Amino acid sequence: MAGTDRSQDVSFRPSPAIILCEPQLGENIGTAARAMANFGLWDLRVVNPRDGWPNERAVAAASRADHVIEKVRVFGTLEEAIADLSLVFATTARRRDVQKPVFGPEEGAQRIIAHIAGGAGAGLLFGRERWGLYNEEVSLADAIVTFPVEAAFASLNIAQAVLLMAYEWRRQFDNGEVLPFGGGLDAIAPRSELMGLFGHLEETLDRTGFFKTADKRPTMVENLRAVFTRAGLSAQEIRTLRGVISSIDRMHERQRPDRPRTDGDD
Repeated sequence: MAGTDRSQDVSFRPSPAIILCEPQLGENIGTAARAMANFGLWDLRVVNPRDGWPNERAVAAASRADHVIEKVRVFGTLEEAIADLSLVFATTARRRDVQKPVFGPEEGAQRIIAHIAGGAGAGLLFGRERWGLYNEEVSLADAIVTFPVEAAFASLNIAQAVLLMAYEWRRQFDNGEVLPFGGGLDAIAPRSELMGLFGHLEETLDRTGFFKTADKRPTMVENLRAVFTRAGLSAQEIRTLRGVISSIDRMHERQRPDRPRTDGDD
């Protein structure tokens, strides 16, 4: 889904840090950065990346999420990466042998938002491509966030997991009310224009023989009017429909067997 607008300024609003523990592939770092940028996150921390940093493959995979990539911080240990955070959630798709509260994405996002609103730092931990987080890493977190995935196929790509949490954070932060643009719908036409459409349509249907029996006409007219009233048509849409009706009417007139032919007729 394309839609990047380079004329818009990036907003570095207070948001949770995303911590990737020992990612193996630069591409996964880059796609995680892109997912973060999609929903307004920017603090990406990488713990002991296998292929080092900076990483050209990560930059390429980030698809121009430069403001995230340029701020990446690399740490030798998880303890260092979360040292300034007072709330940390570990993401995992499987049960752990550590006693931690477990939240879904929605509640996890709500708790993070409330914590950051109080002026404190929060972060989300994401594990390795093959093994996820170790239990000792989960033990450093305050709670676990897990996803309602299919139990038989629960493994998520790192960027997918980051995307889910970034989306949920943004949704909860904006309370689902702030979108980047509106639907662009025109105002509904005045009732007088709708009545004009009804008259035009019904007159044409009468003339073209649509109403086969007089006793059924009132019910059919009511049904047609209900359809167009329910549609909430704009003035432009009504003009378009009336143009369609006029075109059909003209075609019918040209095809009438009793109509005098002119030199322009085929």
